Formats: sequence, C-alpha cells, structure tokens
Amino acid sequence: MLPCTLPPLRSWPEFLDAASAEPTISDPSSRREEYGWHGASWEEALRLAVDGWSVPLEETDVTVGELRESAGLAHSVTVLEPTWDVTGSEVDVGAYLSGVPECMVDAVPRQVSRRGKVITFLVPGGYSNTIEHDVIVNRGLALAALCSAIIDAGHSVEIWSGFCGTLLQSEVELRFSGVARVIAAGEPFDVGRLIFAVAHPAMLRRLWLGVWDAQPEKVATAMHDDHYGGPPYTCLPDDLPSEIHDPYVFPYLTASDRQWDDLPTALDWARQMFRDLELIQD
Repeated sequence: MLPCTLPPLRSWPEFLDAASAEPTISDPSSRREEYGWHGASWEEALRLAVDGWSVPLEETDVTVGELRESAGLAHSVTVLEPTWDVTGSEVDVGAYLSGVPECMVDAVPRQVSRRGKVITFLVPGGYSNTIEHDVIVNRGLALAALCSAIIDAGHSVEIWSGFCGTLLQSEVELRFSGVARVIAAGEPFDVGRLIFAVAHPAMLRRLWLGVWDAQPEKVATAMHDDHYGGPPYTCLPDDLPSEIHDPYVFPYLTASDRQWDDLPTALDWARQMFRDLELIQD
C-alpha cells in the first residue's frame, strides 16, 4: 500500500526544510510560475513563512490587542468565593451556633488562574478551492486573538497545521496525512507566522504542496495526479505525536461555514470556543 502518512514535522524550520526540498516530480504544483491560485509566488511564500504575514491585521486596521478586547478576552476572569470573618454581609448560622467568632460571610471576587495549562490546537490546512480568501483570513484573525489571550493569561499554547484528506489510488480511497508544528509551547508567540500558517492560501498551495512534491516519486506522483487529494480534509488527534493529549482539533473549512463570514461573527465563535474550553467564564 502507498505510504500516505508523513512523520510529524516537529518545528517550523523542519516544516520549511521539508516544503523547500527538491521535488521528485517534473511538474510540481508548488513551484508553478502563475500565482493567482496560489496567492503568492514560490519565493514570496517562503519569505512570508519566515518573516510572517501582517497584511490581514493592517487591512482590517485591527491590532491583536483590540481583537482580544472585542472578543471579551482582555478582561480578568473572576469567581466569587466565600470568606469568613468577624464582620460580613451574611451570618453562617452553623458557625454562629458553634460559638465561632468568625461567623460572618462575604463573597470575595478572586481571579481565576489556570496557569501552566498547555493548550494544543490542530488546524486543518486543507480546504476546497471555492473557499473565499476573506473567510480564511477571518478564521486566522480569530485564532490569533485566541492564542494571544491564552498566552497573556499565562498558559502555554502549541499550534499545529495539518494537511489531511482522501487520495484516490487505483480506485481505492486512501487517507493521507501530514502535520507540522507552527508554534511550540513556551517559545515566543509569532503572530505573523501564525496568521500566515492559518490565513494565507500559499500555506497550502505552495508549502504543503511542496512537502508532498518532495516525497518519494511514487507518492508525489500519486498526489499530483489526484490533484493533491480531496475531502474530507479532517484532521484527527491521532495525527499528532503520541505524547500530545487532548488537543483541540478545528473543523476544516467548507463552503457551508458561516461563522467566518465576517470578523465580528468569527470573534463571537472564538468567544464561545473559549467557554467550551473552560478558559473563560461569563
């Protein structure tokens, strides 16, 4: 059977090395000169991968800090906890009857802290060529807001990109998969790199295709001849290294998605995602 599962690429430099390796086929899609579909030339894609892509933030005139505030993520998260003293707003009847002087109770706000928790995101890099670029950008901006807010709260964030899908080989459907670490837990948070990885079409159509173009000739040819696979582009937790537990796996982009149509809607979805992860409370 054709080997269609790549070893995990555990760092961004390792991913770039794999993407820029010499192709094993004569007409690799990743290197084609036309760049309307790709979103950038080959050289420009490599430059953006190294330097980061700041265009989406500049075009929308929104900083990451403003995104966090708009998403409701920049405020301290607090819970009310009871404290006992000789004065307070309510009587603890049990303590009073027991003769305990500190029988008065007050609800004191305390900031919730889950510092040290590592949050792992796996973002599918595959999507249909009918997906509008604005939709991809909005998803990237919302994810940048999420990750930046988590880091500000003291958590460690790990972000992976995955390109997985279905390859038709001799009338048999095979699942192919590859994952690459974009941001490692504990390293400086490179927002420009993240936005390129999740929001620029060249991440898929130049770099991920470049990874597959450099595979052994039989594999690269099969991918090329099947137009680099088809849906579903679903990534799975098991696509990640075995030491990673409980990752949050994003759904892949489809034409029916509406949560990314505009930035406010994307941020609303991001806020709900934070609630589901129990990283913020209302």
